[in-house]
Amino acid sequence: MSELLKLHARLAAPVEAVRRALTDAAELRVWLAEHAEVELPGRYEFWGRYTPEGDAPHQRPLHVDDDTLRFAWVLDGVETTTEFRWRAEGDSTVLTLSQSHFSFAEAMSGSSIRGVLQTFWSLAIANLAAHLEGAELLPKTDFTSAEMRGEMLIDAPVAKVYESLTDSEQASAWFGYPIGIEPWVGGRYAMGGFDAGEAAKVVDLDPGRRMSVDWGPVGVTTWELAESGGKTKLTFVQSGFDESNPPYAAWSGSVAGLAELRRYHEMKDWQPIWLGVEMPGADQPETAAAAG
Repeated sequence: MSELLKLHARLAAPVEAVRRALTDAAELRVWLAEHAEVELPGRYEFWGRYTPEGDAPHQRPLHVDDDTLRFAWVLDGVETTTEFRWRAEGDSTVLTLSQSHFSFAEAMSGSSIRGVLQTFWSLAIANLAAHLEGAELLPKTDFTSAEMRGEMLIDAPVAKVYESLTDSEQASAWFGYPIGIEPWVGGRYAMGGFDAGEAAKVVDLDPGRRMSVDWGPVGVTTWELAESGGKTKLTFVQSGFDESNPPYAAWSGSVAGLAELRRYHEMKDWQPIWLGVEMPGADQPETAAAAG
């Protein structure tokens, strides 16, 4: 087996609620997949357009007990292993996702659908957290489509949201990974900070309302803000990529990060859900689990 990708998150719900959300088919159809059927210990399946290679179910359960769910999942002809472990921590639950056969090189090249696994699970766990908190879910990635567009409402003024999207310190805080931002046309947008090497470029800016960042082969990310009933409507779009090989991994990571943007503004004593990520073949940020 390959090295394991591991994501660690703290969920604001008791263990019983987390276990139910992970093992009840009706709940899986809310936060994870278009279709799901569960009859443990013999059946654990999810599929549909929001699942990589989701034309049919490709999972089979391997083990389930009071604190563990493990299943096999065939992706790109290879049987991978996925495991959820959960434990109580006060009124919350610490959840660990372990995923075999993830390659950072495949994530960067798009050469295998397995390259989406890190950000697929980051977005899924972000939506699990939202589901358990009673919040609106983020748009799931449609693996059957080359259209990448989503919207979300944030209960904060437009000016505050704009500042948190364009200020390096604030963006680094809610995304959980250093980001250097020069908020002007031609400015740098540097994942890992300005000393990390190559940076994307800001190619369009309407101060207080819109910004577009060119990431090269994975296309241009554009977000736009508008006031909506006292809240901020954030619209985000990815464009200009090779539609025969859409950047599903990068898109899923970007959307997953926006979950923390919303929580950053809406929670009085905000703390990120992410406790850490262990990603084979990549430099390890201490807390970021959704690096797009």
